[in-house]
Order: sequence, then structure tokens, then C-alpha cells
Amino acid sequence: MKVFITLVAILLAALPSEASAQEPASVADLAWLAGCWASVGGEAGSGEQWTAPAGKTLLGVSRTVIDSRTVAYEFVRIRETEAGEIEYIVKPSGQSEATFIMVQLSASEVVFENLDHDFPQRIIYRLRAGGNLVARIEGEIKGEFRTVDFPMKRVDCESQ
Repeated sequence: MKVFITLVAILLAALPSEASAQEPASVADLAWLAGCWASVGGEAGSGEQWTAPAGKTLLGVSRTVIDSRTVAYEFVRIRETEAGEIEYIVKPSGQSEATFIMVQLSASEVVFENLDHDFPQRIIYRLRAGGNLVARIEGEIKGEFRTVDFPMKRVDCESQ
């Protein structure tokens, strides 16, 4: 019996643990974000466009159009750092650049966080069924928790 228990213990020790068996996250895991996304209920031209992952980055741009005029835009870089983190670096129109660190990733959701940022402190992208995407920003403003959702649908980039 002792030999069997010892053999089982050796075999279990040789198996990779769940944490060590997982590959580190990479921007390639965000390939589902690539493409063009039109704002649901927004004016034509409103939405986001993301490049395919390459060179350890995704590049994105968003635009909000109201009354046929661009009223807001932002440039975004999602990149892998030398330390192995994934950063979301955003430069909104009229604001300073801010960096958020990825804190959660699944096959259809990514969460970036910067608790020191004024608002938002969290940026979330959720891929939904039927070619829909919801970007959400959330955090506290003057002690009150707030969220803003940006629903989008996948579109042909030529129509965006």
C-alpha cells in the first residue's frame, strides 16, 4: 500500500498545476476585439475600430459623431509590457493620456483597471452573441459609483 501511495504522490507532483499549465495572457487573446464596431443608436461614423493583434499590440480609435460633427475621439494602444502585463493606454480628445492594467481576461471579456484615475477607474469590453460588443466604463465620481455603457455591433469596416 505504501508503494501505491508513494507512486500516486509522485505522479501527482509531476502533473502541471492549473496555474503553471496556463500560458501567460497576450494581446493575441484579444483578437475578438479586432474589426469595426458601430455605436448602437449612434450617428453614422460613431464607434470603434481595432487592428488585428501584431507586434504585441492592438491599436484602436473611437469617434463620436453628433449632428454630422465629430465631438469626441480617442486613440488607444493595448500592449504587452516587458514585465508581462497588458496595458490599455488611452488618449481621449482634450484629456491627458492614461494607462490601465489588465486585471481580468476570458474568451469574451477583458477588464482594465487604474484605481488612481479620476474617472473611469475601470474599462471593460464584453463580446456578446450575435456580433455585439459592449464597452463599459465604471468607477466613482465624488463617492458615487457610476457606469456608462457603449453598445456596439460589428460592421464592415468600409461602412464605418
